[in-house]
Formats: sequence, C-alpha cells, structure tokens
Amino acid sequence: MKVLLIGSGGREHALAWKLAQSPLMSEFYAAPGNPGIGEHAILVPLNIEDHEAVAAFCKDKAIDFVVVGPEAPLVAGLADRLRADGLSVFGPSAGAAQLEGSKGFTKDICARYGIPTGAYQRFNNAPKAKAYIRAQGAPIVVKADGLAAGKGVTVAMTLDEALDAVDDCFEGAFGAAGAEVVVEAYLDGEEASFFCLCDGKHALPLATAQDHKRVGEGDTGVNTGGMGAYSPAPVMTAEMVERTMKEIIEPTIRGMAESGHPFSGVFFAGLMITKRGPELIEYNVRFGDPECQVLMMRLKSDLLPLLLATANGTLDQVSAEWSDDPALTVVMASKGYPGAYEKNTPIQSLPEAGEGEKVFHAGTGMKDGVLVATGGRVLNVTASGGTVAEAKGRAYALLDRVRWENGFCRRDIGWRAIEREKTSDEA
Repeated sequence: MKVLLIGSGGREHALAWKLAQSPLMSEFYAAPGNPGIGEHAILVPLNIEDHEAVAAFCKDKAIDFVVVGPEAPLVAGLADRLRADGLSVFGPSAGAAQLEGSKGFTKDICARYGIPTGAYQRFNNAPKAKAYIRAQGAPIVVKADGLAAGKGVTVAMTLDEALDAVDDCFEGAFGAAGAEVVVEAYLDGEEASFFCLCDGKHALPLATAQDHKRVGEGDTGVNTGGMGAYSPAPVMTAEMVERTMKEIIEPTIRGMAESGHPFSGVFFAGLMITKRGPELIEYNVRFGDPECQVLMMRLKSDLLPLLLATANGTLDQVSAEWSDDPALTVVMASKGYPGAYEKNTPIQSLPEAGEGEKVFHAGTGMKDGVLVATGGRVLNVTASGGTVAEAKGRAYALLDRVRWENGFCRRDIGWRAIEREKTSDEA
C-alpha cells in the first residue's frame, strides 16, 4: 500500500514511526516532513496549503491512502479535496473539522445535544465580552474562536487577566482566530485527554493521556502547545471512560451526523474531570501533540489498519491492543518559547535510543548538513516503563544525553501520576 502522511511535527514523526512498522506498507511518503520523519518515509517538498499540488502528487504516485496529521489542512478542507478524487483519507471534512476550527461551533453542538461543558457566551466585539466578564467575575476562561496553535486560551484567575485576554484577541494577537471570542465558565477539576477513532457511525476508544500545558514547573507560567505528556491518565478510570463515551463522544457523533457533518477521524477530547464527572473543555480533530507520541509508544496493534478502517467506515471490524506499561514524553523547547526564540540553533548530537525509547523530532531541519532547531518545541524525548516514575526516569536519562545548548525542558513531567503511585505504594 502506498501512503502519504501530511505534516512535519512531533505528532507526525510518531505516526510515521508507527505506520512504517506495518507489513501493509509498500511505499511511504511524507510532506513536508522533518529529518526524523525522513528516517521512515521519503520526504516530499510539497506546500500542503496548495491542495491541487497535493492532489496532483497523489495521482502521480498512485497513492492509496492519505493520513492528515495537523489541524490546519483539515480545517482548510484538504480531506474534501482529496476525497473528490476518490482517495481514501484519514481525517475529517472541513465541515466536521469545525469542531476544532471554531470553539463557538463546538459549544453550540454541546448546547444542542446536552453534552456537559462549561456555560458560555460568544462575542464579536470587546465591550460586550468585557461587560459579560465583569458580570460573571473571575476565575473565567477566554478563548480565541479559531485555530491559534494551542495558545489562544487564557484561564484567567483575575478580572484584569480576563480583560487583557479579550484585548489580545480583538487587537490581533492571534490573527483571524481572534475575530470572535468565546467566554466560558471556569471548570474546577483535573484535566485529561481522551482519544477515540470514529468512522461517522462507529467509535473505537483508544487511550487516555495527560498533558502539561504550562511552560513552568509546578504547572506555572503561560500556556504552551504542551511541554510533556504521559499515558494512561490515572484519573480516567474505566467508569470515567464509559461515562465519557456515553455522555460526550456518542452524543457528538449523533449531533455531527444530524448537523450534516458526519465525523470521520480521531476525536481528541480535552476533558475536565469535575465532581460532576467528565466535562468537555474542547475538541481537537487530530491526534494530540505531544500526546500522540506516548499513545504510539503504547500501541501494540498495527496502526495502518485502524486508520484505514476509520476512513472506510469499517471501524466495527477492528480492535486496538495496548501495552499496560505507561509511556512519558518530555518536550525540549528553544529557550524563550512560547515567546520569541532564536531559530536554526545547532543540535550537536542525539543519543542512541534503546528498546522502549525514542527521540521524536518536532521542530527540526537540516542546514548545511547540520541538524538545527527550527521551531519552538523541537524534540520529544519519550520512554516507557513499568510505572510512570520508571518511564520518567528513562525519558530524562535519555534527554540528558541530548547535546543542544539552546534547549530547555520542564523536569517535573508526570508529577500527578507519580504522586498517585507513591500514595498507592504507601497504602
């Protein structure tokens, strides 16, 4: 089977690493990819925003299956364009991708179908948004409606913070994504990520993870695209997974179909586990980054048939097998991230990874034959272990052998799960 993977980040490197292990694979291409992805696939210098160029490449190479990694091409309708040529594509239509492309759209779906989430209002101007915030008080959450690379959400603990976040959105900090703002109630609890494949009718639960959004240790500082993750998330008990499926995922599948946008792809539900149970913070329509890295480390099944079944409407005929061993990934980022940072700093060397270890490339490139850091989040140093503590120890031991002077990381990834393990051991 000839496969094309779209994307160039850490999530796509994890998908490429796992897809390349499939015996079904005959030819594997990635556009535009990165040096890590290049270990597994032939890199193609395509502009993925040029849908006609992607379609022409697929026709020229007789591609059988396209896997779209990031959200922007999905929201822009790449899957629709390729399906128009009869191609099998993993990823939702532009209509269905509104679940991530517009936070207001998702909130409206939740309201219509009784999906538990925080109370909200949508605004297209600052004065009305600010008046609502003053009436509600803090803490409160302010979100840019559109795609903002994981940085358009402010969990404001004070009124001033919330009002400043509104100004940021309407004054262009997030470009067109901030033309509309969603203001919603603050949910108190523990966050978790839940992943589920859907072919429009059937759903296959995958696994859970927990991300670390804040840039600083102890979950302090500003939000980022994610500084590390681990899987599974202990807070997602069997009962909580069952409730998430029944109360959140299944009503969404029905709602999207009834709205004329049947969903095919992966649901990435950002959840808050509150005293009332699971509540939806937001939906993403692609695998998480860096959550995908720990999911792929734990997945024992061949990934390719799972994605194919999702695209072809036969998800009820497949199953996924998972390792019980937790996996943990630590993001190495460029100093200054998520603010301004120096680009193209040299990465002197990466360590040889052992069994159950992998250094995924997220924001890397080659310049004059040297591996360089091209992005904010640059490497995802990943390992599995018998416990989260063991996986953490292995991941940081591997990370400490990376030679890259401009890199930094959090040293406390997995702290919640490790605290739970200690409490369990003491009991």
